[in-house]
Amino acid sequence: GRLPVSVPLETLDEDSLVKILKEPKNALVKQYAKLFDLEDVKLTFEESALRAVARKALKRGTGARGLRAILEDIMTDIMFDLPTRDDITEVKITEASVLNGTSPMLEISPKRKKKEA
Repeated sequence: GRLPVSVPLETLDEDSLVKILKEPKNALVKQYAKLFDLEDVKLTFEESALRAVARKALKRGTGARGLRAILEDIMTDIMFDLPTRDDITEVKITEASVLNGTSPMLEISPKRKKKEA
């Protein structure tokens, strides 16, 4: 049978984790951007925010597998609120959002209406 043990073959560094967040076809940043696009909202991440996510994963010892959980912690509140807000045009995840749990920067347009499905 198989042994259910995961061991790292080579430890990933901060740069590698940032690349994993951004570059693959199914990268987490791209997945979240697509979800926000469904609400007609642009999602951006500061480079420093992505680096902070990578450092958090390194500190936790979770590597690439921990990136999704860290992003979920950051994104949950805004994703919950987004469908009820039709004035948000852009959400920018900042380093402070990652490190301190502060709300992301929101670009607001009071006259905007979401596109109809």
